[in-house]
Amino acid sequence: MSLKGNTNEERIVNYLLRKGLSLAGAAGLVDNLYFESGLRPDNLENGYEGALGYTDSTYTADVDSGAYTNFVHDCAGYGLAQWTFWSRKKALLDFARAAKKSIGDLEMQLGFLWKELSEGHTSLLVALKTATSVRTASDMVLTQFERPADQSETVKAKRAAYGQTIYNKYASKGGTTMTEQELRQKIVSIAQSYLGCRESDGSHRKIIDLYNSHKPLARGYAVTYTDAWCSTFASAVAIKAGLTDIIPTECGCEKHIQLFKNLGSWVENDAYTPAPGDYIFYNWDDSGAGDCTAPADHVGIVEKVSGQTITVIEGNYSNSVGRRTITVNGRYIRGYGVPKYSSKAGPASAVPSYPETTLPSSFGEVKVGDIRDFTGSRHYANSNAVTGPECRPGPAKVTAIASGAKHPYHVIHTDGTSNVYGWVDAADIAARSTNGKTVAELAQEVIAGKWGAGEERKQRLQAAGYDYDTIQNKVNALLS
Repeated sequence: MSLKGNTNEERIVNYLLRKGLSLAGAAGLVDNLYFESGLRPDNLENGYEGALGYTDSTYTADVDSGAYTNFVHDCAGYGLAQWTFWSRKKALLDFARAAKKSIGDLEMQLGFLWKELSEGHTSLLVALKTATSVRTASDMVLTQFERPADQSETVKAKRAAYGQTIYNKYASKGGTTMTEQELRQKIVSIAQSYLGCRESDGSHRKIIDLYNSHKPLARGYAVTYTDAWCSTFASAVAIKAGLTDIIPTECGCEKHIQLFKNLGSWVENDAYTPAPGDYIFYNWDDSGAGDCTAPADHVGIVEKVSGQTITVIEGNYSNSVGRRTITVNGRYIRGYGVPKYSSKAGPASAVPSYPETTLPSSFGEVKVGDIRDFTGSRHYANSNAVTGPECRPGPAKVTAIASGAKHPYHVIHTDGTSNVYGWVDAADIAARSTNGKTVAELAQEVIAGKWGAGEERKQRLQAAGYDYDTIQNKVNALLS
């Protein structure tokens, strides 16, 4: 997207907000970038200027021209995030060359930063999209992404204090409006962040607490931890997104429907094809004939629609937050709450089209050669195709990764379960399994105390062959 703003700070904040970060999440990321680089994309680590005989501008120019060939291995921090480790610098250089941009170009570096977050730090990214505390967001970026040698309380407080000034500045301006699609994705991302929360371990309680913290309470009723909580979950997502003016809050489905009707946001037609961010209501006694108008029993948030298949995220789904799939115009659909996202949306920004390129196999969390669970229903002939044929989900091998593409992963099925063979969406690549267990399952075991605490937990997980950092990132996201 084209950058908007008069200063680098403003351009970066606007970029992050339009990508779906909350203002608190954006401020917590930007404060860390400021202390790393002063928000200057051509910043060469100060301690290396003398040793290498370069200034910021001459180093950047010689890397661009090819006169300096040791960019990847010189151990010097560079750019907004002060990328230092050789594999990250190589990925940054490959990304810049593929985009035909200077290594010091701000927009290119923001694109690369986003790729690192979305492909290598997915739990952190979800947390930044839903963050309500600058300090929490800032600390997570410091300890999970930047990871400087000094992570003391003094450093944390100093960075977060600067982040709070950023937050206050942009909050007073009303922030930056998102497009309708970005607002819808914000709701979906928040709903996704609660997947796995359940009654059995009490992790659903933060959802109830968030709902009860919003005043005035619907009908003056504070939801208890043992109440049915599907509408409560759907409302809590709207509360966390700050969109309760277009998404009503309620703890009962029938009252929830009436509030959507009052806002002129109700679609009675069962055959309506929803969009991500719409609210779907069910009636379990629906015969499937005609338009169901009986009282609603349940509600969820539409995550995606692929062909005639709707994927929904629901609270109180088997006493947890989980996914359901249902067909368009399927039995049990009562109707839809369709928030007026367009009433709060700003104009869309142009998204630059970067040339297709295969990135190094070490790039991000998903790597060439990984066996992943393909969960989608379409594959594409090239990474930027508009349409593609349907295919079956199942295990598949990642054979290439394309930067800046609509469908960034090329996968090939590994058995007869799936027939996928082509480029697919990032959202359709399931979280990596770790020694037979998913990251989410292991994170829940950690939360339940099955792996001990502190350094002992880290050692036990690593001894069992698990990726400790990936699991801990998921734990942080579940507990945030």
